[in-house]
Amino acid sequence: MLTRAWLAAAGLILMVSATALGGWAFALGNDPFEVDVWWNAWLLDWESAFMLAFSQTMNFIGGGWFSVFVVPLVGALALVLDKRRWAAVYLLASLAASALMVQLLKHLFARGRPEEILILSDFGSYPSGHVANAATLAVVALVIYPRVWVFIVGAVWVVLMAISRTYLHAHWLSDTLGGACIGGGVALLVGAMFVGKLAAESRRRSGGSQALADTATQP
Repeated sequence: MLTRAWLAAAGLILMVSATALGGWAFALGNDPFEVDVWWNAWLLDWESAFMLAFSQTMNFIGGGWFSVFVVPLVGALALVLDKRRWAAVYLLASLAASALMVQLLKHLFARGRPEEILILSDFGSYPSGHVANAATLAVVALVIYPRVWVFIVGAVWVVLMAISRTYLHAHWLSDTLGGACIGGGVALLVGAMFVGKLAAESRRRSGGSQALADTATQP
């Protein structure tokens, strides 16, 4: 069972780890790590029309007006319709806090993007806002619906977003790791504030569903 202390501790560890990674890169002059250079060079040799189209699609879904307005509003509406109003608030609060933290760290570390970047993007390479957004959605979904399949789908979504960002050379590999830690960490920390409301909401829904099932089975 998820507890407030567990969520807060896990979220804090991820946030500190992301900040430390950005600080490490900054201390080294914001140059990419060796693994960043290797991964970026390997992707330069991977020419694929499918991967380019896929990555551009992920770029649209995970950023800009679509991720800022459409994804949060549609997600919140779906949760409200599922009678999870506190979950909807949790989703919106997590996405807003994640976006704020990403911008703070981007301007704090001011890391340059790869020179081979294939798209227009905003200031700062570290951390990846697209991956942070994906990780926030994945962790929020897992907190609200703690299921194995939710974890698997969320993990795959984050990994695919990270690959797409580096395929477009919009980020170094370490930027995507930092984004995943920020997004997941923020979602866990915000979740610690809402865990009581979410648990009570889930119990009410379960109780209502059970009462409906009992009524339906009565002769």
